[in-house]
Amino acid sequence: MKYDPQKNPNPGIWLSLEEAERVYSVQKFHTEANIKLPNATLHSLFHVIVENQVALGDDFIAKATLERLMDEGLDRHEAIHAIGSVVATHVHKTVNDKVDPGEATRVYQKKLNGLNAAEWKKLMQ
Repeated sequence: MKYDPQKNPNPGIWLSLEEAERVYSVQKFHTEANIKLPNATLHSLFHVIVENQVALGDDFIAKATLERLMDEGLDRHEAIHAIGSVVATHVHKTVNDKVDPGEATRVYQKKLNGLNAAEWKKLMQ
C-alpha cells in the first residue's frame, strides 16, 4: 500500500494490513519525501496509531478530531501530527503514572476535544 498522509487511506484496506506493513508504508512515505526525522520508526508508529483510530470511524473521536482540525485550517498531515502529539502525551502519562485505563481514556478524549488548529500552529512556530 502506498501511504500519503494527505489522503484518507481506505479503512478496510488499512486495517487489513499487518501493523508492520502500516509502519513500513508510513516510513517509506517520509523517506521518499526526503523528510528527515530524529526517529523515523517512532514517528511512523504515531502516524499509524492515529490512522488506526481514524479508520475505526465514527465510533472513535480521532476521525471527528481530524476532520475538525482540517476544517480549522490544518492540512491532513499536520492534523495527524497534532493528534499524534496528544497520543504521545497520553501514552507517556499512562505508562509512567500508571493511570486507570478508564480515566486515561476520558482524559485522552478531553484533550482531543480541546485540540485546535490555532494553538497547534502557535506551538509549531
